[in-house]
Amino acid sequence: MPRQLPRLTGRPVMITGAASGIGRSLALRLNRLGSPVAVADVDATGLKQTAASLRGTVLTRVLDVSDAADQRKFADEVRDWLPAPLAAVFNNAGVALSSTVLDADPEDDNWLYDINFHGVVNGTRAFLPILVGQGEGVIVNTSSVFGLAGMPYQSAYCAAKFAVRGFTDSLRQELRGTGVSAVTVHPGGIKTNIVRNGRMRQDPEGRERSKEEMAASFEAIAMTTPDKAAQIIHRGVESGKARILVGPDAYVFDALMRIAPTHYFDLLGRFVSRRG
Repeated sequence: MPRQLPRLTGRPVMITGAASGIGRSLALRLNRLGSPVAVADVDATGLKQTAASLRGTVLTRVLDVSDAADQRKFADEVRDWLPAPLAAVFNNAGVALSSTVLDADPEDDNWLYDINFHGVVNGTRAFLPILVGQGEGVIVNTSSVFGLAGMPYQSAYCAAKFAVRGFTDSLRQELRGTGVSAVTVHPGGIKTNIVRNGRMRQDPEGRERSKEEMAASFEAIAMTTPDKAAQIIHRGVESGKARILVGPDAYVFDALMRIAPTHYFDLLGRFVSRRG
């Protein structure tokens, strides 16, 4: 019997990191297509702005994804709110950090791990019982192209995003036969404020750039808008993909890791210089 493809359009979804970026674009896109949406973020102001653009059945919640107990409480609230079976859980919240390994502050690393990895684990564990109880639904966990390849000055970010990838791949195998699936999303450079809102104590390359200058450099090479990313993710989930690459640069990363698993960074530098 052929596997039934997941359908998100018009069905309830839950999205973390919905105050901005990909999370906000996913919420707006699916809501426009008729989906009731439950949206959460630690940024109360940004979340309120997202909610103001949503119509119909909406649940908003200020949420720190690193708080496992509050994630479970939110899952109970979503269960009570649901107007129909929950179609998908998007564990999307994330933050950025730039540092050398030599100069890294353990507090900064742990801050990032708590959000980018433990936040995904907390959300999965909190909402998975709902989906398994229904016998259907999708867990969609946001990794990164930096979950495919290690990059300099991104050791904590890469570690967390590789961990999301491994956790979700393992979960996918556990869910076989349950009617529930697990999807890993690997965005490339997305035009968001993640760098501007991240942590950086000094320019890790020693060029004395400000955080604003580093954010501007990132945005100059980012190839995909949040709206385009949301479209790719939505279509990828509904087509039954287990892994979704977002943006042309994500495909470049994926190809380079296959072609040159230990020398990809040299080849990537040539690719970036050609674009410049």
